[in-house]
Amino acid sequence: MGSSTGNMLVDNHATLNRVFSESEMLIATHCEDERIIRRNYENRKALKPELQPMDHPLIRDEEACFESSLLAIQFAKKYDSRLHILHISTEKELQLFGNMLPLEQKRITSEVCVHHLHFTSDDYDRLGYRIKCNPAIKAPHNREALWKALLDDRLDVIATDHAPHLLTEKEPPYEHAHAGLPLVQHPLLLMLHYHQLGHISLEKIAEKMCHAVATCFQVRDRGFIREGYFADLALVDLRKSTTVNNSNILYKCGWSPLDGMTLPASVTHTFVNGNLAYANGRVNESNRGQRLSFNRN
Repeated sequence: MGSSTGNMLVDNHATLNRVFSESEMLIATHCEDERIIRRNYENRKALKPELQPMDHPLIRDEEACFESSLLAIQFAKKYDSRLHILHISTEKELQLFGNMLPLEQKRITSEVCVHHLHFTSDDYDRLGYRIKCNPAIKAPHNREALWKALLDDRLDVIATDHAPHLLTEKEPPYEHAHAGLPLVQHPLLLMLHYHQLGHISLEKIAEKMCHAVATCFQVRDRGFIREGYFADLALVDLRKSTTVNNSNILYKCGWSPLDGMTLPASVTHTFVNGNLAYANGRVNESNRGQRLSFNRN
């Protein structure tokens, strides 16, 4: 419901009505109103032909996010659809979500991305298009509201929305700079940074990054440490810091918007499906992933 990637935009109301009325599965949607975005873009271009990174949250603004999320929720409530709204980025949208039901009973759930919990529009001066993403990183009051909603369970999941664009694809002009941040290597360590600052407990990190994901998407035998479940585990040394450096990035685009930041912990090992996949800086590629299965009627 927002033109962020390729030709995936679906914003025709008749089509959306069919999706929400007929789908028997969870509907996950990126919500930004394309009409509002186009209007804002044309207005900014009329004022300044050469747009800058700071224009991005003014083009993809709070209204664009709110109106699209509201529309999705209206359709979901009309048909009692199971809806999950991806990467919430604004304070205004938070009024649309509740915490009165346990997660497994919610029909409408949502997620927040680590970059919306970490960066604000104040960071465009320093990082420029490196933090251009959709939905945009916005003014600081939104970040504070997102943290509050995460901790009181209006927001259900912490995600990354990992987008491995090359640095050459993040260069100006505005229209050329691709939207999206590569963050898949460090989200856990970034949340442990906020744990160290007293923002979030270790239990809440596990809940929002593991348990709630499995519950929301009805993933079978994963997301919890339980007998008989797949062992998808990260072993963390809470007393050994990690400095993010583009020279030690493991994913292929080779850079991070967190470059230079020292995080308070280190991932020493990871297990995937019970197999050792990573140990002290070395990746074991001999074991591949497996197809997920789901607890669906």
